[in-house]
Parts: sequence; C-alpha cells; structure tokens
Amino acid sequence: MALLLVFALIAGGATAVSPCVLPVLPVVLSAGVTGGRRRPLGVATGLALSFTFATVALVYLISALGLPNSLLRTVSIVVLIGFGVSLMIPRLGDRLEAALSRIGPTSGLKVTRRQGGGFWSGMIVGGGLGFVYAPCAGPILASVITVSASQSFTAGRLAVAVAYGIGSAVVLYILMIGGRRLTGRLARRGAGFQMAMGVVMIAIGVAMIGNYDTRFETAIASDLPSFLVDPTHGLETTHAANVELTALRGHKARQSAGVLEADAGETLPDLGQAPEFKDTEDWFNTPGDKPLTLSSLRGHVVLVDFWTYTCINCIRTLPYLNAWYAKYHAKGFDIVGVHTPEFPFERSASNVAEAIQQDGIHYPVVQDNEYGTWDAYNNEYWPAEYFIDAKGQIRLEDFGEGDYGAKESAIRTLLIEAGAKGLGGTTSVHAITPSDAEITPESYLGAKRGERFTSGPLTEGLQNFGPLPSEPPPLSYLRFAGEWKVGEWGTTAVSDTFLQLHFRARRVYLVMGSPHNPEPLHVLLDGQPVPQADSGDDVHGATVTVENDRLYRLVELPNVEEHTLTIEVAPGVSVYDFTFG
Repeated sequence: MALLLVFALIAGGATAVSPCVLPVLPVVLSAGVTGGRRRPLGVATGLALSFTFATVALVYLISALGLPNSLLRTVSIVVLIGFGVSLMIPRLGDRLEAALSRIGPTSGLKVTRRQGGGFWSGMIVGGGLGFVYAPCAGPILASVITVSASQSFTAGRLAVAVAYGIGSAVVLYILMIGGRRLTGRLARRGAGFQMAMGVVMIAIGVAMIGNYDTRFETAIASDLPSFLVDPTHGLETTHAANVELTALRGHKARQSAGVLEADAGETLPDLGQAPEFKDTEDWFNTPGDKPLTLSSLRGHVVLVDFWTYTCINCIRTLPYLNAWYAKYHAKGFDIVGVHTPEFPFERSASNVAEAIQQDGIHYPVVQDNEYGTWDAYNNEYWPAEYFIDAKGQIRLEDFGEGDYGAKESAIRTLLIEAGAKGLGGTTSVHAITPSDAEITPESYLGAKRGERFTSGPLTEGLQNFGPLPSEPPPLSYLRFAGEWKVGEWGTTAVSDTFLQLHFRARRVYLVMGSPHNPEPLHVLLDGQPVPQADSGDDVHGATVTVENDRLYRLVELPNVEEHTLTIEVAPGVSVYDFTFG
C-alpha cells in the first residue's frame, strides 16, 4: 500500500501538467490570480477535497440514486460559470466573498482582499474544479473509481485518492503562485482585469457545455508522444503497481483451502449450508423446463456455477463443465448453471437459450436476472463455482479459471463420500487457456465503467468525438471517433464511427449487438486487414457481421503481441466490452 500511495502522489502531480488538464488550466490560473493572497491555497485545497469526494464517496451516492454519471461535470460547470459572473459583477463578488468568509474560521473578523482574504471563495472554485479534474485521473485512480460503486468502502481506497489529489493540488498551487507573480501588475490595474478573468471562467464553462474541452484535449493528445499524453503510464504499468492495484480492487485470487486438500486426498471442509435458488426466471434443460431446488437434489453432488454468456472467462470453463457432467452425471453428479447477466441484453431468455445451444450445454441452467441467487451466495465473480455435497453443505468455493485438475478431484472426493463407485479415470479436455503473460486489462465501453479513453470522458447521450487521429493511443488505451450514442453499459454507432485500441494480447474479443443486420464491420490490425485464423469458424477476419448480441473473437495471434486494432463500426451496432486472452 505504501508503494501505491507514492505512485498515486507522483501520478497526481504528473496529471496536473498533462494535456487532459489544459482545458482546466485557464480556470485555475484565473481563480488563483484574482482575489486575496490566500485564494490560491483555497483553490488547491478545494480541488484536493472535492476530487477525493468525487472519486470515492460520491460514486456510491450516484449509483444508489440512479443519477446520471454526467452529474459531477454539470455541477462543476455551474460553479465555474457562477463564479465567473461574480468576478464580472464586483458588487455580487463582494457579497459572495463576505458570505463565504462568515462560514470560515475567520468568521467575525474583518478581512479584506488586500489583507489576504479569498480562501473560502477559492475553496468553492477548487471544489468545482475537482469534479472536472476527476476524469483526468489515470489508471491508478480509474481502478479506484471503477470499483468504488460496487464494493465496500476501504481506508486504502480513500488514502490513494487523497494522495492523488494532494499531488495534483501541490503542482497546481505552484502554477497559481507563479501565475500570480507574473500577472501582479495587471491585477493592480483594478476591476478590468478581474472582469477579464471572469470572462475566461464563463467561456471555459460554456465550452465545457459543448464538450469542446474534451475535443481540445483529444486534438492535443493525438499529436503528442505517449509519455506526454500520459506521463504516469510508466508508473502505472509496472509490476509492483499492478500488484497493489489488484489487491486494492479486491480481485486478489481467492482460493479455498479445500481444493488443495482434495488434491492431496484429504477431506474437504464444511463451509455451511448451501442457499436455495432464489428469485429466478426461466429454467433450461430441466424436465418440462420446470424449476429445480437444491432440496430436490439431496443425495447428489451439485456444482453451482455462476456465469454469463459473454464472459470470456466463463466461456473458457464450459468445456470442463460439459466434460465433468458427461462423465459423472450417471454417478450422482449435477451442475446448475446460474446465469446472472452483466449487460442488459443478457437478460433475454432467447439469447440465453441460443448461447446454451451454441456452447453445447446439457446440464440445467437458470436465469438469475434480479441477482437473487447471486446475493444469496454473496457472490462477486464470474465465473464462480460452489461445490455442494450430498447433504446440501458447501464443501468448496472457487473463483475464476484454472485449477481444473484440483476441481475434478474435489468432485470425485464428494462422489466417493456419497457412496459412488467405479469412477474410472479423470477427464481429458482440450480448451483455450488464458495467457500467462501480462496483457491489456478488460475494457468496458459504456459510461458506467468506461476508462482509459484518449477521446475524452464518456457521458451518456449523443457525442461527436471528431475524426480518427493518425497516431495510435498509448498502450491499453482506447478511443472513439465519429458520432456515437453513449449509454450506461454500451455505446452505439451513429455515423462515421471508428473504435481504436492499442492492445497487448494473443486474442481479442469484443461484446457487440445490433437490433438489425447492419453492414459488415471492417477490422484492421496495424492498418492492414485482419487475416482469417485457422483455429475455428468463430474467429472473424477482416469483416464481421453482427447478427446478434454476443461475444465476437476478432483477433487470434500465435503469441502475445502488441498491436493497434481499428474497427470501422456500422451504424446501429452497439459495443460493450473488450476482453483479452
């Protein structure tokens, strides 16, 4: 954690001089050079506090109330324009300054601007800037922001956000002090200079309404080297930083001791009574598609598998589940696949039924659209597997891919406990395995969880991201080009639309969907058409036709390699999530 705090502090300072902050910088300088000598300190303090609040605490409130993700940006625009107006109208500014002074520790004291006032008004301006500044955070803070709304609050997450905010605030404070000295003579000329600074703040606020700040950022970033676009990229991609980030996200590998004990031939521990299936919808692969209960399966060993049909990690486990069901079902072994959706279209019963048929699943599957069973098991992962003995007790929990030999050993141990005989040898499964090398992380393409976009922050609604730059984005970063309709979970192509990604992986998958059959998508790898792979008919070449909502495999390489993927997306196609292997 100490290492991550140092990285966050340095990353915050570096972000303060990155292209992302250029649209905000005039506001910082104009807020700092007007008013009393304590105003720059107020601006820096307000920015650090509001940035921390925006990235850690406020996401919980927004998620709980179902408010749009663009709310923070709207608040900041209102604050900036409001203070710009107060600077243009001196009488209004004086009243605001006096009101704010009364709520600070100097309440009851007469403090003029010449004597050093302006701290509290500066804090309010800095507070507004913190909401604007939040989207500039690099992957270190993006990792914190992404998981904040879905996990419990921790002191570590707060500490990282505070460190990042302090790093940025210190650098911006230095810039304000320097700008104050340079503009001191102009400021002494009177109200004219103050009014000019007010005009600057209002102009920036109006530009933000039209998203011109993000377009400006994109134009600057596309012409700069990667290390200038993202000065913290080298820090954030180090092995040490990634280890710390993984632990902070709560995705640290959770391995039940039972797996190791089963592999050693020892008895599996008793982890408590397995919850019943709860608040379920349609059932598949049961007699008459009737619901099952765990109590009706007493006497059988049961594997409850949480999955969703576009999750590549889940898809790679299916060959093993199918093999185990085929071999051990006659011996008293059952699997129930609990399909808990991640994206809205995964709630469709027809989509789930098609996926079941395509993946060759013969064991029972139930839709868990309302997360009733997911919550009953306190589950957090796709895939997640719960091994239940013949008495209804959970004997093993396992999360993620891998350890298939140990899992099969656990199944055999529980079957032997239940009295099964003649199990024969273990299964032999041929399936795609994930790469052991460091690869690009999963990348979401909707406003709710989208990150690492050089084309600017994603806000719900119609957005024009401009033309596609000639230079690729930094490694593991993405960009949109053209006009898109950004949604909460995915983004839909409108016109002249491109999606570009600089990745490191062997395989690239993209979840896509469309309400109709659009024109084929054109896929380029480093500017050349993607060749058709030989490893299966599900690997698409230079063109892809999106026929339904599912996961599409776009790239298959012989090894883990670094490339730029560019997709010309047909109007009407929605893109949701990149995953890699």
